[in-house]
Amino acid sequence: MYQPEPQSITFSTLISDIDKGIIKIPQFQRDFVWSLEQSAKLIDSIVKGFPIGTFILWESDENLRSIRNIGGANLPATPPGSMCQYVLDGQQRMTSLYASLKGLQVKRDKKEEDFSGIYIDLMADSEESIVITDIGERDQSEFISIQKLLYGGFAELGAYPSSLHGSLQKYKDILTTYRFSTILLRGASLDVATEVFTRLNVGGKSLTVFEIMVAKTYDAEREFDLAEKFDEFITDIEQVGYETISASTVLQTISVLLKGECTRKDILKLDKKAFIDIWEEAIDSIQKAIEYFRNSYRIPVSKILPYNALVVPFAYFFYKHPNKPVNDMKKYLDDFFWRVSFSERYSSSLEGKISQDIKRIDRILRGEFPKYEHQLDISKEAIIENGGFNANRSFIKAILCIMAYQEPKSFSDNSIVRINNDWLKRANSKNYHHFFPKAYLKKEGEEEFYINHILNITIVDDFLNKNRIRAKAPSKYMNEFKNENNELDKTMETHLINDLEGFGVWDDDYDLFFEKRAEIVKEEFKKRIISTTNVKSKS
Repeated sequence: MYQPEPQSITFSTLISDIDKGIIKIPQFQRDFVWSLEQSAKLIDSIVKGFPIGTFILWESDENLRSIRNIGGANLPATPPGSMCQYVLDGQQRMTSLYASLKGLQVKRDKKEEDFSGIYIDLMADSEESIVITDIGERDQSEFISIQKLLYGGFAELGAYPSSLHGSLQKYKDILTTYRFSTILLRGASLDVATEVFTRLNVGGKSLTVFEIMVAKTYDAEREFDLAEKFDEFITDIEQVGYETISASTVLQTISVLLKGECTRKDILKLDKKAFIDIWEEAIDSIQKAIEYFRNSYRIPVSKILPYNALVVPFAYFFYKHPNKPVNDMKKYLDDFFWRVSFSERYSSSLEGKISQDIKRIDRILRGEFPKYEHQLDISKEAIIENGGFNANRSFIKAILCIMAYQEPKSFSDNSIVRINNDWLKRANSKNYHHFFPKAYLKKEGEEEFYINHILNITIVDDFLNKNRIRAKAPSKYMNEFKNENNELDKTMETHLINDLEGFGVWDDDYDLFFEKRAEIVKEEFKKRIISTTNVKSKS
């Protein structure tokens, strides 16, 4: 059992321990964000003898992935034979102190802030700010930098008027003898340490499972760094447009492969060696799942994948069955994908449902059709009722996937419309084109629900939508394209509009268009879902 030990350490001990590499910032701590002014106020509190809070340190021999360069300084590894002390609380204060007292250049994004610009105002009284950052055009003898005060030689300090020598010595003594309050956690496990950190940061963001697992799975000998491994994975799948797959999805996949469950608790209990051992196979299985989505369903980018979490059961399938599914196995697996997507199954209680679905995948792997509690409603009425356009809903994304499967072509020249995650990140993407433009339908008095409905959406290129279509009636803008595109009828089939005349386009008949599109989408649904009344599920 660990024991928290209240301690106090001097300034010189604190700085020395950081310099030696004994005190480290664990990876799950967030970036240093304090400004120069905030750091000056902290040192002002020290100079005035005010308490600045307690540092909570976790002493451990666990080799965590840690940030070695506190404040930008190049610090050594923890010395052999010494226990590392990881900062659980007080990182911003500690880094501020170290950067200020060492006069470091701290890089943040593309900017660099000079922490040597903190000074003691030798003219200030106790009612004023003694530690300042703005020296304006003041006389050089009225202030001294923190570095010069602490580390300056006799000649540098002696150059100040003799009347200020007492003040210089007083402030130097205050800084070098100030005692910092610390609590040292000895013998605590990583789980306890991260729980302490999370509770201390109630006002901020709790640690994510990924941040904890980055710390927990770090292994220097095996050169395993989860953060780096995940970045490499994202770089790889970015090449095929799937870079929005989340870290949590990867962790859920690994947990399912090792335990069959994927709750936060299950993930945090994963054995470090087993996690590292399975990493490459897990990533390979995820990549096989992605390739299956891209090739079998023609889902070009991850942003329209109905759920990130669909990667988990599919990666599990390919982990158990490295080859592509064929015959009944393929039919059952594809039915599972669309059933989850159309029913919006993963919109709540995700981990529990994935656990249930892994058992369904096991049945598919045995060539059996899984049991489903409810018959899925894929009627035209259900499509109309559930089709209010919201590009974040899995039901809508599933229909967008069906549209993408047709490999939609440009109205103007029958060229392929390129779909990518960048434009899909925008809430009102210009690539989601209302075939009957919103402004046109509003003038016609159409209801908002039917105006902004998935059945009125087609996927076009950005330029076409902004510059050619705008708010024109379909009969007008389509007539322009008819003169440019000799294959317009074939083009429109790639948008699930199989007959411009029959769909009421030339007459600007939105009611007819809406009904016809509902029918064609329903037929696409039927192609993808196996009727449970026609299949006997083996017990």
